[in-house]
Amino acid sequence: MTREAAMCEFDLVVVGSANADLVIRVERRPAAGETVLGSDLVVHPGGKGGNQAVAAARLGARTALLARVGDDAHGRFLLDAQRAAGVDTSHVLVGGAPTGVALITVDPSGDNSIVVSPGANGRLTPADVRADLLEHARVVSAQLEIPLETVVAVVRNLRPHNRFVLNPSPPRALPDEVLAAADPLIVNEHEARVLLGSQPGDVPEEWAAGLLALGPRSVVVTLGSRGALVADGAGMKLIPAVRVRAVDSTGAGDAFTAALAWRLGLSEPLDIAAAYAARVAAFAVTKAGAQESYPTVGEVL
Repeated sequence: MTREAAMCEFDLVVVGSANADLVIRVERRPAAGETVLGSDLVVHPGGKGGNQAVAAARLGARTALLARVGDDAHGRFLLDAQRAAGVDTSHVLVGGAPTGVALITVDPSGDNSIVVSPGANGRLTPADVRADLLEHARVVSAQLEIPLETVVAVVRNLRPHNRFVLNPSPPRALPDEVLAAADPLIVNEHEARVLLGSQPGDVPEEWAAGLLALGPRSVVVTLGSRGALVADGAGMKLIPAVRVRAVDSTGAGDAFTAALAWRLGLSEPLDIAAAYAARVAAFAVTKAGAQESYPTVGEVL
C-alpha cells in the first residue's frame, strides 16, 4: 500500500446511483403481454451506488457516496438509509429531477427482473465529480446507472494511489480509457456477453480471456451458484460459491463488488478478496431486499 493510500480518509468512495426499489414478489415473472398478481408492494433503499456504499460501510469500511437524489420523499428515505449504515453522505447532491426508481419482481427461487427509471441519477454530471474527494480514497467504485461521461470523468480524475473498480451494469460499450483503468472489471455472464459482442465464447475462461484482451488490468466474472472466476496477467482461478438457501438475489452483486473493493483496498490479493466477497454475497441472498440484507463484518465471520 502506498503512503498516500495509507493516509486516505476513505477506504472506498462510490460514485453511482441511488434508487428507491419498489419490490413485488410473484409466483413467476410475466411474459410479454401477460399480467400476473403479486404480493404487497415493498419499498427498499437501493441503486447500485447506494447498495455498494451501504454494503461496504456495514462491513466497517470508511465509505463515502457521490450520487444525486431528488428533493422528494424517496430522496430523503435514501439519505436516511445511507446515514444509518454509516456512509458519509456529505457529497450526495439533491435536486434536478425526481429520485431514481427501480421496479423489481422477485420469483420464489430468488431470481429477479429489474426496470430502472434513472431520474436524478441521470443528472449526475462530469462537473459533479470532485477530484479532491477521489484524492482521499483508497478505492473508487463506479457502475453504469449514471451517465457514461460521468464515469469517464471519474477515470480522468483518479490519483495514482486510487484503485478503480468498475461494474459495467447495465452493460454497454466502454471507452478504452475506462477499460484500461478498471482493476478489476466485474461482470456477470450477461454483462460479459454484451461487452464481448457477437462471439463471446462458450465458457467463463473464454469470457475472462476476451475481457482481459479489451484492456482492464484484471477481471472478475461472477457465476451465481458456481462462484466467481478471477483473472489477471498471472492467470485465472475459480472461487467457489458459498452454498445457501436463496431468498432474494436483489443487490447481491453489489454486495460482492463492495466487499471485493474494500478488501482490495486493504491490499489483499484478488483471489482472497473475491473469496471474502463471495461469503458476503451469499449472506445477502438469504434475506429479502438489498441493503437490508447486507451483513456486518461480525456476521460474515
